[in-house]
This record gives sequence, structure tokens and C-alpha cells, in this order.
Amino acid sequence: MNKQKRQVDIIVISDVHLGTYGCRAKELLHYLKSIKPKIVVLNGDIIDIWQFNKSYWPKSHMKVIKHIMNWLSKGVKVYYITGNHDEMLRKFEGFKMGSFHILNKLILDLDNQEKAWIFHGDVFDVTMQHSKWLAKLGAIGYDTLIIINSLANWISERIFKRGKLSFSKKIKNSVKGAIKFINGFEETAADIGISKNYQYVVCGHIHHPEMRRIEQTHGSIMYLNSGDWIENLTALEYHNGQWDLFRFSESERMAMLNGTEEEAEEMDIKQLFSQMVSEFNLRTS
Repeated sequence: MNKQKRQVDIIVISDVHLGTYGCRAKELLHYLKSIKPKIVVLNGDIIDIWQFNKSYWPKSHMKVIKHIMNWLSKGVKVYYITGNHDEMLRKFEGFKMGSFHILNKLILDLDNQEKAWIFHGDVFDVTMQHSKWLAKLGAIGYDTLIIINSLANWISERIFKRGKLSFSKKIKNSVKGAIKFINGFEETAADIGISKNYQYVVCGHIHHPEMRRIEQTHGSIMYLNSGDWIENLTALEYHNGQWDLFRFSESERMAMLNGTEEEAEEMDIKQLFSQMVSEFNLRTS
């Protein structure tokens, strides 16, 4: 018997980086199968087009895509907000097919007439604006560090019976410049959100999950960041008028390892695409 899925009004996921070695697609799929959302916001860097390689696309990565398409076939609204690693999709901004939308930013109406301003966040990144080649080089270096980290974790867990390590997270947290950048990013996003009279500003990009109220001289706003599915394994959830930060726990990881795949509930991708096209034709005819 299938486990009861959690009802969620909105989920926000970012920085999955499908197509890279660091992507934790199996954990993400386990999380996606545990919930039943009404609205799904994919807030940038879902598919890493920068580092995409035809020779590396595991089944687990494909299963994430198939699961999202399965939601689409059931009428779940899915907003794909473009990021820097999937910026190629920005030329399709405004594209809509059935309940699937591609956007550069999104404003969602929430309960009590509150509004959430959602965008990836790379617009605040000076490196992205002026030295894209340097940002891409950094992405390759980061992915390499994740591979080394994965090997170290395998040795730590299997041989020394110790917990997981995170070299990249420790490096980022120990560099004062990185901490300053994160704080500046959050303050800038909050400042613009307050000026536009939004109650929430929701970002990704910096792989730093966060939920905190930011006070400025001209107002305050709730700043939210969905984190990533490489190191932090986090997502934002909105339900019954409240935001929460989901963190993939060790107990969930054990349940994933002990559980069985529910392949029966996922349709063939060609069948899904055909169904989406048929639905789109019916709605536009």
C-alpha cells in the first residue's frame, strides 16, 4: 500500500543541477513522491545546461523529470523560472503549454492578500553580469569538489563508519567574502521586495537555505531561499497560510534506502508528452 502523501499548497525547489555529478536526484525523487502539491515552482538551475554532457544522464535524473511531467498530466501547475545555469530557456519566457509555464520571475497571490515575489537571484551576482566565463569555471570546479566529496563520504561511511562530510560547504562557510556576499544578496533582495510592497521575496542561486524577516528603515519583508539539492537538500513549502523550510533528514534517507521504487505510478515519458500536447490542443481549440 502506498504511503499517504502530504498535502502541500506550494513547493519551491531550486538549484537541482540535473546532469551534474553532484545532483542528489534520488533523494529529490523520494521527496517529490512523498508530497501532493497544488503548485510547483522550479526556481532556476533545475537542469544544468552549462555542464550538460550527453554521456552523463543517469536514470535517477530522468525519473525526476518524469515525475514532474506526471504532475503536469494531472493538472498540477508547474512554473519553471529560469536561472543562470539554464539561462538558454530565457528566450522562451512566456511559453505556456497546459499547466506548464516558463517565466523569468513570478508573483504569486497567497492567503490574506499577501504576495510572494519569486525569482532565481543571479541578477544580483556581479560575477554573472561581468565575468560569465569565470562563473562557469567556478561551476566546473565546484562540481569537481562535489565528486571528491562523494568519494570521501563513501570512504568515511563504509570504512571508518563515520558521518558525511561537506568540503565545499565548509570552504564556503569559512570564507568571509562568501558570507559577506550571502548577506549582501539577502539584503538587496529584501530591499527591492519592500519597495514593491511584497510580503515575501523568494530566491535560490546561492545554495543557502534561509527563512528570516529582514527589517529595513522603510519596512520589513520575509526573505526565503529554497537552498539546493546538492548539499543542503532543501525546499520551501507553503500550506495553510504558512511557509516552512523542508530539510531532507537522515531518517528519510534511510527510508529511501529501505523503500521500494513506485514505478507503476509513473507513465512513460512519450505518453506523458503526448497527453500534455492533447490537453493543450483541447484548451486552445
